[in-house]
Amino acid sequence: MSNKNTGRILIADDEPNIRRVIEAVLTKDGYEVISAENGKRALDAVSTNTDIDVLISDLIMPDINGVELLEAARQINPSISVIMITAHGTIKSAVDAMRLGAFDYITKPFDMDELKLVVKRAFERRSLIEENLDLRQQLKTRYKFDNIIGASSAMQEIFKMVERVADSRASVLIRGESGTGKELIARALHYNSNRAQNPFVPVVCVALSEQLLESELFGHEKGSFTGAINQKPGRFEMAHTGTLFLDEIGDIPGNVQMKLLRVLQEREFERVGGLKTIKVDVRVVTATNQDLENAVKEGKFREDLYYRLKVVQINLPPLRDRIEDVPLLVEHFINKYSKDNGKVIKFASPEALELMMNYKWPGNIRELENTLERAIVLADPDAQMITPDLLPLNIRSGQSVNR
Repeated sequence: MSNKNTGRILIADDEPNIRRVIEAVLTKDGYEVISAENGKRALDAVSTNTDIDVLISDLIMPDINGVELLEAARQINPSISVIMITAHGTIKSAVDAMRLGAFDYITKPFDMDELKLVVKRAFERRSLIEENLDLRQQLKTRYKFDNIIGASSAMQEIFKMVERVADSRASVLIRGESGTGKELIARALHYNSNRAQNPFVPVVCVALSEQLLESELFGHEKGSFTGAINQKPGRFEMAHTGTLFLDEIGDIPGNVQMKLLRVLQEREFERVGGLKTIKVDVRVVTATNQDLENAVKEGKFREDLYYRLKVVQINLPPLRDRIEDVPLLVEHFINKYSKDNGKVIKFASPEALELMMNYKWPGNIRELENTLERAIVLADPDAQMITPDLLPLNIRSGQSVNR
């Protein structure tokens, strides 16, 4: 974290020396720090300073103890991250505090580098929460059913399926060709569920090596492999109480498959190089364009994992099989990209729309969207509609390009 990117920290401890040392170290790192000599003063500070990002609290204090302060502070400011300071003899109480919502704890005597790292991670978590808060309304509007474009009977059945299973904890496997909108459906499942106020965390599995994918999903401890210079929480931890979306699930290697199966069964795991078991409450949604049944037969994909992932299966049709949705999609993308590019285009000409209706769209909705964005960018500033000359040659000739 840059020193310019300050955050506000409250220190609650009845030992003046500890308060002064922590305040000096964190102030030097660029944070704004305030302190309180007991739990009551700390609670007053939380009540009057709603912009406190992180609370560092001693577990044992004479009036209001750390756990009581944690519960009261989170009622006032649910997004505050709380770090507990505890002695070795009270570690169990600190763990109990984490179950009540504390972010982490450190034990006395603590190393200042360790404290700074935990604080840094607390701010990273807060940034993630704020990002989800900022996007929530936009995403909820964008991904609700009537904004996933599709009037065809196939899409209407999918909308009904999403509505039926949204609140379930059951794993969902979304299948379909590339570009059909699998992540869109995954987000609709999340933002129409009782987890909508919690994180939606996507991971593209095909883009990472086995070691990086394992670390990305489950996190790692410092020194667990070359380049692991700090402890890092994984995407499962980030998605706690929310939804984890694993795209291209058919590409994950065998070792990661086994660990993923355990999380689905036991809802617990260890970070790479770690011994501490971490429990999570995560709804897992996966997607693939591969033939998983054939991969199971060939021994490339675990059969037990396959059945765990497809408790509910949603099959997205290619655009060529829902061609009646093309006019709706065309209208949607014209409205979107006309505004984005400062154009006044309102519709596609009948000739251009007919060409798009007759085209097979091997790249599915993504290809249609790119085609319309390109056409709008190339159109004259005063153009009112998309005409055939603005479409690529292969669409005008009716020839699909292999992709």
